[in-house]
Amino acid sequence: MGVNVSVVAIDAGNSKTDVALIGQDGTVLATARGGGFQPPVVGVEAAVDVLAEALGRAVAGLSAGGGAGGSAGASDVSGPRGAPGPPGASGVQGAASGTAGARGVSGVPGASGGLGVLGPSVHVSACLANADLPAEEAELAAALEARGWGSSVEVRNDTFAILRAGVDDPRGVAVVCGAGINCVGMTPDGRTARFPAIGRISGDWGGGSGLAEEALWFAARAEDGRGEPSELARALPGHFGLDSMYALIEALHRGAIPMVRRHELTPVLFATAAAGDAVASALVERLAEEVVAMASVALNRLGLLEEGAPVLLGGSVLAARHPQLNDRIAALLAARAPKAEVRVVSEPPVLGAALLGLDRTGADQEVRRRLRAQYLREPGAAGPA
Repeated sequence: MGVNVSVVAIDAGNSKTDVALIGQDGTVLATARGGGFQPPVVGVEAAVDVLAEALGRAVAGLSAGGGAGGSAGASDVSGPRGAPGPPGASGVQGAASGTAGARGVSGVPGASGGLGVLGPSVHVSACLANADLPAEEAELAAALEARGWGSSVEVRNDTFAILRAGVDDPRGVAVVCGAGINCVGMTPDGRTARFPAIGRISGDWGGGSGLAEEALWFAARAEDGRGEPSELARALPGHFGLDSMYALIEALHRGAIPMVRRHELTPVLFATAAAGDAVASALVERLAEEVVAMASVALNRLGLLEEGAPVLLGGSVLAARHPQLNDRIAALLAARAPKAEVRVVSEPPVLGAALLGLDRTGADQEVRRRLRAQYLREPGAAGPA
């Protein structure tokens, strides 16, 4: 079809997948959104099928939009959650139904082998949740290579997408605190710093799920007398309309309240801390210390501890900008890394995956700048401008 796709950018988290097709000049040609990427739950091949479905939608949107330079401009084919598109993109929700096949992307004319539409020199840049170890990245890269979507494939942990989205050059550190917690760093010469970040067995503490567990533990002990009094003993059950921690414990244990709803208690913890509760405040303080410990170690490994390097904060917990947490992080980091430049990332991670792809293909600064400009957000906007 003569479409000059240079990079297939994929950002896949546990709950959603975003795909963007990037032209050689940095133009966003098409985007799509799909379901979550969970190889530990469904297996590698089934998880990659989810990526294939989203890619199929993007390729179909590319065809519908007439390709690069076509009069239709960029085309945004939104998936189940309505992925935001680039500037000037027409929202075509559900206009195409590319379906994941065992190989390539089926259901899209000319794309059965993966390269028929996109071209012979496409690089696939995939930033994936659950790619926590280099061995897992290698396994997932092999699975993507087998699909034939591009002539080259690079898989990274999805935290790298957040870092690269927030910096003009591949240099700095990012700490992400969502359901879990992770930290990565990188430099232009290709060096990286990272942690296994697979839970307590790898020394991790924090994340939304971990905070909820800690809040429940302290609240239970506050109510039964084993621990220090805390307003958490009233606030946590009150969130679910219950009058005691005993009632909440019973409801969680017996399934009246699904365990997956525990994450709802994290904002309650922060609200209780902001109201002055000592126990809740101590948990917020500990999270700030953990974030700074990870960032400082990563900066030191990369030789950036004494330099003016960006330290980016991402994930739902840090992006919520709780003043008590984020202000404490800034204060602690100022003592450990005085020249660090701290800010919360607002750019979408799929931009980071795309920039990592352009880095790999050797795109010049103007191409990267053009790509970033398409994802600039107006204040308060829900998606790319």
